[in-house]
Amino acid sequence: MPELPEVETSCRGIRPYLEGQKISGLEVRQPRLRWPVPHLLFSILPDNRITAVTRRGKYILLHLTGGEVMIHLGMSGCLRVLPQGTAPEKHDHVDILLESGQMLRLTDPRRFGSVLWQAEGEVHSLLADLGPEPLSDAFNPLYLQQRCSGRKTAIKQVVMDSKVVVGVGNIYANEALFLAGIHPKRPAGNISRQRLTDLVTSIKEVLVAAIEQGGTTLRDFSGSDGKPGYFKQKLNVYGRGGKPCIKCFEPLVEIKLGQRSTVFCRHCQR
Repeated sequence: MPELPEVETSCRGIRPYLEGQKISGLEVRQPRLRWPVPHLLFSILPDNRITAVTRRGKYILLHLTGGEVMIHLGMSGCLRVLPQGTAPEKHDHVDILLESGQMLRLTDPRRFGSVLWQAEGEVHSLLADLGPEPLSDAFNPLYLQQRCSGRKTAIKQVVMDSKVVVGVGNIYANEALFLAGIHPKRPAGNISRQRLTDLVTSIKEVLVAAIEQGGTTLRDFSGSDGKPGYFKQKLNVYGRGGKPCIKCFEPLVEIKLGQRSTVFCRHCQR
């Protein structure tokens, strides 16, 4: 599933081709994605200009007059910028046509993605309860301490809760907790301010590193692929259950926590 760094890379990849462009049309071959593509987009998009391309959580927002198009990649989706007239394949569901002669194409084999609309002055229900962006100043040790206070929930589940902070997916939660030396099952309310400070720092470092490594794939967004490459950064714990810890060389432990694979070192994380 695309996580925050992959979505951020997608956002950065399509931005140069879309910002400032006027939309000339919309083609929807499969309206039944995770949610139906709103029919009103057929009247809103043509002759509207894309003023900015941004990201909120895992949603890519195309800013237009009157609101934003909200695009989610689901579990298997990708975006490509292609010449208009490029023949669609089986899973190419939505094309946003541009006056430049190019188009933004959403490909989504599993159809868990979405193309929705957020009217100006409103906040879509899917965005209303999202926590702060993890790389923003709003996500800081004091904020995390306040959200953890009194909670018995495992810290890994807390930082993966999009209402607490957006975009800290399973891979990055595993890695950040290892860097901070915090056991993933430790109750969130039982962690000191200093250790939460370390965790905030680790989350930011892990995500920044992943985004930076995705930068080399931007050229793909005007080609035949469009996938950000699912970063091949060296992972310290994720996917390494049973292998030696890079710090103490003891075998890493793999368990299920909240139905997600969780890998940690019982000696280095407490």
